Amino acid sequence: MKCPYCQHSDTSVIDTTKDSRGGVRRRRECNSCHQRFSTYERPILTTPLLIKRDGTREEFDREKLLAGLRMACTKRPIPAATIEDLVNSIESELQKKGRAEINSRLIGDLAVKGLKEIDHIAYIRYAIVYLRMDDLHTIRDEINHLLTEEE
Repeated sequence: MKCPYCQHSDTSVIDTTKDSRGGVRRRRECNSCHQRFSTYERPILTTPLLIKRDGTREEFDREKLLAGLRMACTKRPIPAATIEDLVNSIESELQKKGRAEINSRLIGDLAVKGLKEIDHIAYIRYAIVYLRMDDLHTIRDEINHLLTEEE
């Protein structure tokens, strides 16, 4: 592993921890400059191609999903780790399907469901775009539905 500070290729592993998804976090120290840094290893599992609404196909883009969720969660008291966990769970769910292609709607459904559990405002923001809520009455109906669920 190359040191990100001095590019020296001789580093030592100081500590190793495992997470629930099978990833490994390693704390390393460069033997040349003695700077410390962390690396994260996780298994590379394939995700299916997504079939879009218009019938085109594209690869699952984790960063695109993460950006959309971050946008919905802007200025909300939601830790970045929570958003990252949601993306991880969605990606894991896609991998568990074991299919070569999957409808992109599944990703949106999983994102909406996850946001609804995390934060109602972020959920509404995401749902307005994803569910194509294009009039105020539809948005108000969804907000009223959330309010009755809370009671």
